[in-house]
Amino acid sequence: MSESTEVVDLIHLTANALQRVGALLAAEQGENLKLRIYVTGGGCSGFQYGFAFDDQVAEDDWVLHKAGLTLLVDAMSSQYMAGVTIDFKESLEGARFIITNPNASATCGCGSSFSV
Repeated sequence: MSESTEVVDLIHLTANALQRVGALLAAEQGENLKLRIYVTGGGCSGFQYGFAFDDQVAEDDWVLHKAGLTLLVDAMSSQYMAGVTIDFKESLEGARFIITNPNASATCGCGSSFSV
C-alpha cells in the first residue's frame, strides 16, 4: 500500500470508549495526537492488543475518523481488527477498555489477549 487508507467501519467504538479516548487525548495536550490501536504477539492466547498515542501516520496505516478523533491501525494489525468493537467500562474492579473481536477463536480470562 503506497499511502494510508481512510476507513470508516473497520473498528466500532462505543460512546463510552469515544468519550474516554477523547479525554485521554485532551489530557495529553497534543494537537496532532492520534490513538494507535495495534496487535502484537504475546499474552497467554498468542496475540495481545495495544494502545498508544502517535503523532505520525505511516504509509500503510489504516486511518479511522470517529467523532472528531483519529485512530490509526497498522496494516498487519488491521487483519486481526476488522469488525472489532471497543468499549470502556468503569466499575469497582477498575477501569479498562474491553475489546470484542469476532475474528478471535479464543480469548484469555482477562480479555487482553486472543488467538485466531
